[in-house]
Amino acid sequence: MTKKILKELLLNRNFTELRKELSNMNPVDIAEMLRELEIDEQLLVFRLLKKDEAADVFSEMSGDEQKELINGFTDQELSVILDEMDEDDLADMVEEMPAGVVERVLARTSPEMRNAVNQLLQYKEDSAGAIMTTEFIALKETMSVKEAFDYIRAVADEREDVYTCYITSGARMLEGVVTVKEMLLSGLDEQIGTLMNRNVIHVSTTTDQEEAARLFDKYNLTALPVVDNEGRLVGMITVDDAIDTMREETSEDFEKMAALNPKEEDYFHTSIMEHVRNRLPWLLILMFSSIATGLVIEKYELAFQAMPALVALMPMLSDTGGNAGSQTSTLIIRGMALGEIRLSDFLKVVFKESRIALICGLVLGIANGLRIFIQYHNIVLASIIAITLVLTVIVSKLCGAIMPMLAKKLGMDPAIMASPLLTTVVDVCSVFIYFNIATILMGL
Repeated sequence: MTKKILKELLLNRNFTELRKELSNMNPVDIAEMLRELEIDEQLLVFRLLKKDEAADVFSEMSGDEQKELINGFTDQELSVILDEMDEDDLADMVEEMPAGVVERVLARTSPEMRNAVNQLLQYKEDSAGAIMTTEFIALKETMSVKEAFDYIRAVADEREDVYTCYITSGARMLEGVVTVKEMLLSGLDEQIGTLMNRNVIHVSTTTDQEEAARLFDKYNLTALPVVDNEGRLVGMITVDDAIDTMREETSEDFEKMAALNPKEEDYFHTSIMEHVRNRLPWLLILMFSSIATGLVIEKYELAFQAMPALVALMPMLSDTGGNAGSQTSTLIIRGMALGEIRLSDFLKVVFKESRIALICGLVLGIANGLRIFIQYHNIVLASIIAITLVLTVIVSKLCGAIMPMLAKKLGMDPAIMASPLLTTVVDVCSVFIYFNIATILMGL
């Protein structure tokens, strides 16, 4: 159903047809369409949805949109939505809401849900505990398959995922895992203990959420159990939460690589002043860092006077150095994010990038040296450019490899060391190399 049809059905008050159309739509698509409606129209649509559908649609909306809807809901309507929401989604929502809205939300939730939300909010931000849900299926290994299915049917409505089931001991210690598929293919009298896999891939509540999300990709998981420091099962991370985490982390890395302060809201829901606050600090830092380049250039005014062509060739050298460094830093940052490169690989990375840089530098230096000689008929200028390019590419690629790993060692996000910060450093280095080579070969 298109936005136009939705508007027409609302305008004509054809609620029967509208309810029928909405029942055939995915909650994500409904949430996208609601963003184009006025708040009173959104509330009207919500009142036509089934309880579970309304909760799913509500979970797909942004924090600002949820806040507007909460202000428009009656207490009864709010209670219905909150009762159907998954506790991890509710915890994420509460974390972003103003205190007044949070107070009203928690007042309309059950004591059990409130306790679960408070538990999730206690975990460190960006940890596995913060993104897990405590709504999982826990079985005993002494159960038969029939008993397990009876239990799953009884609690399925209150669980986020029923496909992956975990086996725990009396002390809630994680003992194994079994899937519904494995149980369906077995006899009803067979014991769960004979079916379960005791080699369970799991994380602790303090594991970084990015590391947890990476395990989904590595082992093709649909769910990941979370245990506390004593090995007790306290929750699980579902694949949709893992995808959300990977998307958020990727967006954050892109923003840092572009010298932006990370933000959670999307582009249009971020105010102009918030965009300014996200961009201006880094622009100021990078602007003033260019003073170093200016000081280096000032020092070599005699070289400009002796050979004015040196000025015209500066942008080419800086751009080549920046591009070379960015290539390397992008690959290193990606490798560290995927777990392919570790800090212990530092010397291996430096050795490999040194050889790559030498070959690239020689090719670029020879090619540009020949071009300069043909264009200017000046062997000294051609030599300056060739040697500078070789050294600049080597330095740039080494900086591109070392800076992200150094950031990781210092507990910083490696993405911070990507361009344009890397480009600024490379500019200073390339100008310094350029004019030192020039003064030596020109005898200044």
